[in-house]
Amino acid sequence: VQLQASGGGLVQAGGSLRLSCLASGNIVGINALGWYRQAPGNERELVATIPIHGSTYYADSVRDRFTVSRNYARNAVYLQMNNLKPDDTAVYYCYVEKADKDYWGQGTQVTVSS
Repeated sequence: VQLQASGGGLVQAGGSLRLSCLASGNIVGINALGWYRQAPGNERELVATIPIHGSTYYADSVRDRFTVSRNYARNAVYLQMNNLKPDDTAVYYCYVEKADKDYWGQGTQVTVSS
């Protein structure tokens, strides 16, 4: 599985960004897909995930501000981020979970200025 993420950038606090991630390759048998993020000096944090079975998950820090969605026809997953805060500054990684392993995109930088 290859993942190509895009959509990061610099935005002022209160602004919005939409991240996109396109999946290609052997995408059969996906259990979940979504987004992690990692800020400098911090561990990688799960932001939002869409499981094949079950409910969509959001980290408490982004619930009610971020929305994760999937386009099955395009093999894509999106992260709509509204009301961004400086604490949201991080590299955002899309991922796909399969039975054999997890797959990661290259990361896209999101910087929120105060």
